[in-house]
Amino acid sequence: MKLNEKLATIQTKFKSKKSRFNSFGKYYFRSAEDILEAIKPYLLKHGVSVVMNEELIGDDPIIKTTATISDGLEAINATAIVGVDLNQKGMQMPQRFGAASSYGKKYALGNLFLIDDTQDSDATNDHGASSSNVKQWLSEGNKSYDKAVEYIKAGGKVDAIKKKYSMTKDVEAHLQSL
Repeated sequence: MKLNEKLATIQTKFKSKKSRFNSFGKYYFRSAEDILEAIKPYLLKHGVSVVMNEELIGDDPIIKTTATISDGLEAINATAIVGVDLNQKGMQMPQRFGAASSYGKKYALGNLFLIDDTQDSDATNDHGASSSNVKQWLSEGNKSYDKAVEYIKAGGKVDAIKKKYSMTKDVEAHLQSL
Protein backbone atom coordinates (compact mmCIF):
# COMPACT_ATOMS: atom_id res chain seq x y z
CA MET A 1 0.00 0.00 0.00
CA LYS A 2 1.33 3.45 -0.93
CA LEU A 3 1.95 6.04 1.76
CA ASN A 4 -0.88 8.31 0.61
CA GLU A 5 -3.27 5.35 0.96
CA LYS A 6 -1.93 4.59 4.46
CA LEU A 7 -2.32 8.24 5.43
CA ALA A 8 -5.85 8.40 4.03
CA THR A 9 -6.77 5.31 6.06
CA ILE A 10 -5.35 6.86 9.22
CA GLN A 11 -7.05 10.21 8.52
CA THR A 12 -10.47 8.60 8.19
CA LYS A 13 -10.16 6.51 11.39
CA PHE A 14 -8.08 8.77 13.61
CA LYS A 15 -9.68 10.47 16.63
CA SER A 16 -8.00 12.57 19.30
CA LYS A 17 -10.12 13.60 22.26
CA LYS A 18 -10.05 17.02 23.81
CA SER A 19 -8.87 15.86 27.19
CA ARG A 20 -7.51 19.13 28.57
CA PHE A 21 -9.54 21.91 30.14
CA ASN A 22 -8.80 25.62 30.12
CA SER A 23 -10.36 26.89 33.32
CA PHE A 24 -9.90 30.53 32.33
CA GLY A 25 -11.68 30.18 28.98
CA LYS A 26 -13.96 27.33 30.16
CA TYR A 27 -13.33 25.02 27.21
CA TYR A 28 -11.79 21.65 26.43
CA PHE A 29 -8.92 21.34 23.97
CA ARG A 30 -6.38 18.85 22.66
CA SER A 31 -2.63 19.35 22.75
CA ALA A 32 0.12 18.14 20.44
CA GLU A 33 0.95 15.54 23.06
CA ASP A 34 -2.66 14.28 22.99
CA ILE A 35 -2.50 13.93 19.20
CA LEU A 36 0.86 12.13 19.31
CA GLU A 37 -0.39 9.74 21.99
CA ALA A 38 -3.55 8.97 19.97
CA ILE A 39 -1.60 8.32 16.75
CA LYS A 40 0.76 5.72 18.28
CA PRO A 41 -1.52 2.67 17.71
CA TYR A 42 -1.65 3.48 13.98
CA LEU A 43 2.14 3.66 13.52
CA LEU A 44 3.03 -0.01 13.83
CA LYS A 45 -0.26 -1.15 12.31
CA HIS A 46 0.48 0.78 9.09
CA GLY A 47 4.29 0.65 9.16
CA VAL A 48 4.78 4.40 9.37
CA SER A 49 6.54 6.89 11.60
CA VAL A 50 5.80 10.51 12.45
CA VAL A 51 8.50 13.12 13.00
CA MET A 52 8.22 16.79 13.99
CA ASN A 53 10.72 19.47 12.92
CA GLU A 54 10.81 23.16 13.76
CA GLU A 55 12.54 26.05 12.07
CA LEU A 56 12.85 29.63 13.29
CA ILE A 57 12.20 32.01 10.38
CA GLY A 58 12.09 35.74 9.94
CA ASP A 59 12.91 38.56 12.29
CA ASP A 60 9.47 38.66 13.91
CA PRO A 61 10.14 35.65 15.04
CA ILE A 62 8.05 32.90 13.50
CA ILE A 63 8.25 29.15 14.09
CA LYS A 64 7.61 26.92 11.08
CA THR A 65 6.67 23.43 12.25
CA THR A 66 6.64 20.47 9.89
CA ALA A 67 4.94 17.17 10.70
CA THR A 68 6.16 14.32 8.50
CA ILE A 69 4.71 10.85 8.09
CA SER A 70 6.99 8.31 6.40
CA ASP A 71 7.01 4.63 5.56
CA GLY A 72 10.74 4.54 4.82
CA LEU A 73 10.17 4.93 1.07
CA GLU A 74 7.98 8.01 0.85
CA ALA A 75 7.25 10.99 3.07
CA ILE A 76 4.32 13.41 3.29
CA ASN A 77 4.67 16.74 5.10
CA ALA A 78 2.26 19.26 6.58
CA THR A 79 3.31 22.59 8.02
CA ALA A 80 2.07 25.24 10.39
CA ILE A 81 3.39 28.76 10.89
CA VAL A 82 3.08 30.38 14.32
CA GLY A 83 4.32 33.77 15.46
CA VAL A 84 6.06 34.16 18.81
CA ASP A 85 4.51 36.93 20.92
CA LEU A 86 7.58 38.58 22.42
CA ASN A 87 5.40 40.87 24.53
CA GLN A 88 3.23 38.19 26.17
CA LYS A 89 2.77 39.32 29.76
CA GLY A 90 3.32 36.86 32.56
CA MET A 91 5.67 34.62 30.58
CA GLN A 92 9.43 34.32 30.48
CA MET A 93 11.05 34.18 27.02
CA PRO A 94 11.43 30.35 27.03
CA GLN A 95 7.72 30.04 27.86
CA ARG A 96 6.80 32.34 24.96
CA PHE A 97 8.75 30.21 22.50
CA GLY A 98 7.46 27.01 24.12
CA ALA A 99 3.83 28.13 23.77
CA ALA A 100 4.35 29.00 20.09
CA SER A 101 6.16 25.68 19.55
CA SER A 102 3.29 23.73 21.13
CA TYR A 103 0.72 25.52 18.95
CA GLY A 104 2.82 24.91 15.84
CA LYS A 105 3.10 21.20 16.59
CA LYS A 106 -0.62 20.92 17.30
CA TYR A 107 -1.61 22.60 14.04
CA ALA A 108 0.99 20.84 11.87
CA LEU A 109 -0.30 17.50 13.19
CA GLY A 110 -3.86 18.73 12.70
CA ASN A 111 -3.05 19.58 9.08
CA LEU A 112 -1.38 16.20 8.50
CA PHE A 113 -4.16 14.11 10.05
CA LEU A 114 -7.06 16.39 8.98
CA ILE A 115 -8.15 17.11 12.53
CA ASP A 116 -11.05 19.54 12.30
CA ASP A 117 -10.74 22.16 15.04
CA THR A 118 -13.56 24.38 13.82
CA GLN A 119 -15.67 23.42 16.83
CA ASP A 120 -12.67 23.68 19.19
CA SER A 121 -12.97 26.70 21.47
CA ASP A 122 -9.19 26.87 21.51
CA ALA A 123 -9.30 27.47 17.77
CA THR A 124 -11.90 30.23 18.04
CA ASN A 125 -11.03 31.81 21.40
CA ASP A 126 -9.35 35.15 20.83
CA HIS A 127 -7.97 35.21 24.42
CA GLY A 128 -9.18 38.76 24.93
CA ALA A 129 -8.09 40.11 21.55
CA SER A 130 -10.58 41.67 19.20
CA SER A 131 -11.56 39.14 16.57
CA SER A 132 -10.97 41.78 13.89
CA ASN A 133 -7.27 41.78 14.86
CA VAL A 134 -6.82 38.01 14.75
CA LYS A 135 -5.80 36.62 11.37
CA GLN A 136 -5.26 33.03 10.34
CA TRP A 137 -1.77 32.22 9.05
CA LEU A 138 -1.61 31.46 5.35
CA SER A 139 0.93 28.70 4.73
CA GLU A 140 1.69 26.29 1.94
CA GLY A 141 -0.14 23.01 2.20
CA ASN A 142 -3.43 24.20 3.66
CA LYS A 143 -6.76 24.73 1.90
CA SER A 144 -6.69 28.49 2.45
CA TYR A 145 -3.34 28.72 0.67
CA ASP A 146 -4.65 26.71 -2.29
CA LYS A 147 -7.68 29.01 -2.49
CA ALA A 148 -5.41 32.07 -2.34
CA VAL A 149 -3.36 30.72 -5.25
CA GLU A 150 -6.55 30.14 -7.27
CA TYR A 151 -7.75 33.64 -6.38
CA ILE A 152 -4.47 35.23 -7.57
CA LYS A 153 -4.47 33.19 -10.79
CA ALA A 154 -8.03 34.40 -11.44
CA GLY A 155 -6.87 38.01 -11.21
CA GLY A 156 -7.18 38.67 -7.47
CA LYS A 157 -4.81 40.93 -5.54
CA VAL A 158 -2.38 39.91 -2.80
CA ASP A 159 -3.38 43.00 -0.76
CA ALA A 160 -6.92 41.62 -0.50
CA ILE A 161 -5.55 38.34 0.84
CA LYS A 162 -3.34 40.20 3.34
CA LYS A 163 -6.44 41.84 4.83
CA LYS A 164 -7.72 38.41 5.83
CA TYR A 165 -4.52 36.39 6.44
CA SER A 166 -1.09 36.79 7.98
CA MET A 167 1.75 35.40 5.87
CA THR A 168 5.52 35.21 5.75
CA LYS A 169 7.46 37.33 3.28
CA ASP A 170 8.26 34.16 1.31
CA VAL A 171 4.56 33.27 0.93
CA GLU A 172 3.75 36.84 -0.06
CA ALA A 173 6.59 36.86 -2.63
CA HIS A 174 5.35 33.57 -4.08
CA LEU A 175 1.79 34.89 -4.41
CA GLN A 176 3.09 38.11 -5.98
CA SER A 177 5.01 36.05 -8.55
CA LEU A 178 1.87 34.23 -9.79
